[in-house]
Amino acid sequence: MARKAHPLTDKIIRDAIRGAGQRHFPLYDGHGLHIIDRDGHYHWRLKYTRPDGRENRFPLGAYPEVSLAEARSLALEARAKLRRGIDPQAERKAARTHAPPMKAHTFAQVAREWLKVKEPGWSAVTLRKNRRAVEHYLLPRLGTIGVAAIETPDVLPVIQDTNKRSQEYAITAASAARGIVRYASAHGLRGQARGLDLDLRNNLPKRKRGHMAAATTPADLAKVLHAIRGMSSSITRAALMLCCYTAQRPGNVAAIRWECVRTDAREWVIPHDEMKVDTGLPHVVPLSLQALMLLDELGPLTGRQGYVLPPLAQQRNKHLTADGMGKALRDAGLHGIQTSHGFRASFRTIAREALHVSEDVLEAQLAHAKKGQVQSAYDRGMHVPERHVAMQRWADYLDRLIQEKQ
Repeated sequence: MARKAHPLTDKIIRDAIRGAGQRHFPLYDGHGLHIIDRDGHYHWRLKYTRPDGRENRFPLGAYPEVSLAEARSLALEARAKLRRGIDPQAERKAARTHAPPMKAHTFAQVAREWLKVKEPGWSAVTLRKNRRAVEHYLLPRLGTIGVAAIETPDVLPVIQDTNKRSQEYAITAASAARGIVRYASAHGLRGQARGLDLDLRNNLPKRKRGHMAAATTPADLAKVLHAIRGMSSSITRAALMLCCYTAQRPGNVAAIRWECVRTDAREWVIPHDEMKVDTGLPHVVPLSLQALMLLDELGPLTGRQGYVLPPLAQQRNKHLTADGMGKALRDAGLHGIQTSHGFRASFRTIAREALHVSEDVLEAQLAHAKKGQVQSAYDRGMHVPERHVAMQRWADYLDRLIQEKQ
């Protein structure tokens, strides 16, 4: 008597992939549906009996591109055909043989169409990140390839090279590539069930997790500031010092626009939909006199129009990028010592210990998520005057560290 299969769950599958679960491949879901392991790649199969009585295995796609729920739906559809005397695999082969030629669309054409479709449902931050992953990392090498012909061996080396520059963008680029190919399949631009098997777990170095590198003592921060002063690019220097003076996320600093700078009020107002945590409220960033001086120096570069920080010569973006700031720190010998995001931790730690800035003021300046929108509104409304004072004290303190280092 055949052993009864216990239905699968996503956790059971993930545990089996890690080798931590009680069940091992092949994993059976019941009614012939199972998942197999082929050298670290996982594929759905349906075991069934053909109308002529022979046993067969019908491929349903790769996991996790085809989810557990999708695999069950495809298996249900295949079994329904079998009840009508139709062999699903024979039907698929016949459809491929007699299929009309597909319209020729390049990967770039479909990628840009996919971005337009996704744009309404994404926040400004998510859209900006995906657009950069597509335009900066995927299209230069994949854009001219026909979307019907593109396969995993074409895409995986691009993701691996992206990972060497940015682990975060490698993950985003891989997700975008999968989405673009799924979109192409859904619109008849490539064969059905031909997704990309971008198994990042087994094809990328293990991602190092932990805190962003940051100088959290006055002496270490002084060394970092001294290194920034020695950088050749005035744009990069200004961007990193703005990260220091404002303690804002590097993505927001890189994309700062003149229209958001209120010189008279000494404030930079970040629209709510550009924040990592969107509370529906803009984030007010007090600007110290030192930060305003930096902005004044940058004004002639753009005529105070559009983005404050123009891109470097080799960048294709409309403005400087957070990756550009990170690379500058690494090139200055600060790899593992300071990241552009780490200036937030530097501010959080040193301003608290050296300047005794209250925790509420620190958290409001950093725009950390609060338990509720009411509390968020209170913090960002009531602490703006206190933050003006705190950020000027912080900028003066940074200047003293620079002078003492000389």
